[in-house]
Amino acid sequence: MRRFSLLALAIGTAGSAIAQTAPSASDIASYAGLHLAAHEGDVDEINRLIAAGADVDIRDRSQRTPAHIAGFASHDDALTALANGGADMNALENRAYDVLTIAAVADDPELVSLAMELGNAPDQITSVYDGTALIAAAHLGHHDVVARLVEGGAPLDHVNNLAWTALIEAVVLGDGGPDHIKTVQILVDAGADKSIGDSDGISPLQHAISRGYAEMVEILK
Repeated sequence: MRRFSLLALAIGTAGSAIAQTAPSASDIASYAGLHLAAHEGDVDEINRLIAAGADVDIRDRSQRTPAHIAGFASHDDALTALANGGADMNALENRAYDVLTIAAVADDPELVSLAMELGNAPDQITSVYDGTALIAAAHLGHHDVVARLVEGGAPLDHVNNLAWTALIEAVVLGDGGPDHIKTVQILVDAGADKSIGDSDGISPLQHAISRGYAEMVEILK
């Protein structure tokens, strides 16, 4: 009973989490300078403003830098221009997300790879859960992103403050469908530690068995 209660509490907490939030219409209406150029993907204006001495890491009211805005808008060229202009690619906004985790949640593999190429560390701790971009992607079953992050050196066995790894999240917060099955396969093939359990010592395999996720069970055995 205690194990069920703790797990239910953790799942409920994860589901109601303060998630990353893209700029609202009112945010966008207030933008000027680099924030506006990043939102619009205007590389020429980004380069002009940086050359004129604009603060490349200026923050909006939610502590988003222009790089965050380019990430939310999926403007790869704008992000590259900002990074080339000295933007901090590991900056965190007010909900502790970086560009890499924004791209991971958006299921944007190309932006994930670009962010890492531009210096966004795949092992950075992000979100209110002290997680990583890999955990966020595994949670959502974004297997192409998971593969890119694994290739980029993301830590496979990081444990967040819910006591979950990427592998556990793919099982516990997944739906047992093809996307989460592929995610589990990628993590296991990469060497994720299948023996790490949650705060009650329940392993990913045990979670998969209890949910009737037969294909995951075969991968995790």
